[in-house]
Amino acid sequence: MKALLCKAWGLPETLVLEDVESKPPTGGEVRIRVRACGINFADTLIVQGLYQVKPPFPFSAGLEVAGEVMEVGAGVTHVQPGQRVMSIANWGGMAEEINLPAMLTMPIPDSMSYEQAAAFPVAYGTSHIALDHRGHLQPGETLLVLGAAGGVGLTAVEIGKRMGATVIACASTPEKLELTRQYGADHTINYSTENLRERIKAITGGKGINVAYDPVGGDLFEPAVRSLAWEGRMLVIGFASGTIPQLPVNLTLVKNSSVVGVFWGAYSINNPKVLMDSLKTLMGWMAKGELKPHISHTFPLERGGEALRMLMERRSTGKVVVTME
Repeated sequence: MKALLCKAWGLPETLVLEDVESKPPTGGEVRIRVRACGINFADTLIVQGLYQVKPPFPFSAGLEVAGEVMEVGAGVTHVQPGQRVMSIANWGGMAEEINLPAMLTMPIPDSMSYEQAAAFPVAYGTSHIALDHRGHLQPGETLLVLGAAGGVGLTAVEIGKRMGATVIACASTPEKLELTRQYGADHTINYSTENLRERIKAITGGKGINVAYDPVGGDLFEPAVRSLAWEGRMLVIGFASGTIPQLPVNLTLVKNSSVVGVFWGAYSINNPKVLMDSLKTLMGWMAKGELKPHISHTFPLERGGEALRMLMERRSTGKVVVTME
């Protein structure tokens, strides 16, 4: 099979497409013929050696895949060869085949394309666990989403609205903000041209926001924390800006606010039930037509490096997907 390999830490342009050995699944695993792989900001970090996880060389990036089950290992009963599935990986998705734990693999409906399924688990799973399990977002509360047109940001807008919140979407261009309105944003802030704190005060009547969702980091983090209402929650999702912010912790004391970390991938190791229960809820919403994954670009496997580069430069909206066909 072919795989797009990282052989040394470096930028996306250093990845190489090569033939690698196909391996049978072990007990509890499934072997999947990958049809599509969702690309995430974490993939741009993992190939540079900047991510929390550092795989042994050579490896392929790619945290989420969709395709058909080719073979199942001993003890696997809930999926069968030939079945259309999506699954979650620590890495390895940018390849024509992958062996993954069956417990992290679930069937997808015929109505769901491989591209949609590959764009689904990380972005929607991150936002749902962040807002529900970690942020305890309640109907009637106000949710602020930074980077709201990105892969996870757009799903936070969509899920936040589905959960009954008033959603304030923040992005850097009018075009990105228009996309967030299509996904349910009640208010928008262009943080390239508008003052974040002043606009939040105006929108909320000075009450502040109950939950802030931040996959960006950088200079917007502290103003968002300062804009929290009493017992507000700041959800730390990631650092797409490339800058990890520092916070004067007295800000949390004044309003009894919380800063809450959300590392979605860690649930696959520490508490897989939370992750899979979340995905089952999301798939139920998807089956009812209540979610609509937005994929702005697709690339063939041999151009996977271009997909990572596009994400690094924040030129995409929603998700970027690599296809194997």
